[in-house]
Amino acid sequence: MNINCDIKELENKLHYTFLNSDLLHQSLMHTSFVNEQRQTDIKSNERLEFLGDAVINLVVSHMLMDFFPDVNEGGLSRIRSSLVNESHLARIATTINVGPFLKLGKGEHVSHGREKKSILADTFEAIIAAVYLDGGFDAAFKVVKAHFFDYLIILDIDDVIFDPKTQLQEFAQIHLKEMPVYHVLEESGPDHDKTFIIRLTLHGLDIQGIGKSKKNAEQDAAKKAIDIFKEKLGIYVH
Repeated sequence: MNINCDIKELENKLHYTFLNSDLLHQSLMHTSFVNEQRQTDIKSNERLEFLGDAVINLVVSHMLMDFFPDVNEGGLSRIRSSLVNESHLARIATTINVGPFLKLGKGEHVSHGREKKSILADTFEAIIAAVYLDGGFDAAFKVVKAHFFDYLIILDIDDVIFDPKTQLQEFAQIHLKEMPVYHVLEESGPDHDKTFIIRLTLHGLDIQGIGKSKKNAEQDAAKKAIDIFKEKLGIYVH
């Protein structure tokens, strides 16, 4: 198949046509591919990833300011974190079928790199940077909005803002410089009515949570951890 037709297919799903297609090609070049080439003038998409991350965060922040005029800074940060993360970016990259267009080294190709969340998310960031460099901020804004709008429409902000697990993770990352670790201790009951016991470890704490699903058990453990930081350690978690 003609490579120009391939790229046109990706542009159609992206909702943007490049003036300089070289930028799009660069955004698809993983460092593993570049390292295997004899040509020294080929550039990977790593620098584009850096720029794209900033562009996406700015655009999504702008959208959240418009969508949720009554939500405070902390709430907006949590909503943005729920939208701009590796899993979500990889999901968008999968939706526009980025995988087949990736340029990967042999090792990444063999290890199913086209399906790895980290590679897909990074590539989507690089693509957005390519749009920004090719068409300016207005073009990048339109593309990002096109791929985030539907998620904003269905977003349950109360679930995001008051989610204990998200609050604890944000607090731990900023103030403790470490992340909570969750492990399943026990799983009991029939398939239609299981009960889960989860162990949460963080900053010397070892806490158990219980729930009818892994997610609920993790939330229970996270809430208990927040209560401990608030009451025993005198640290405010918001």
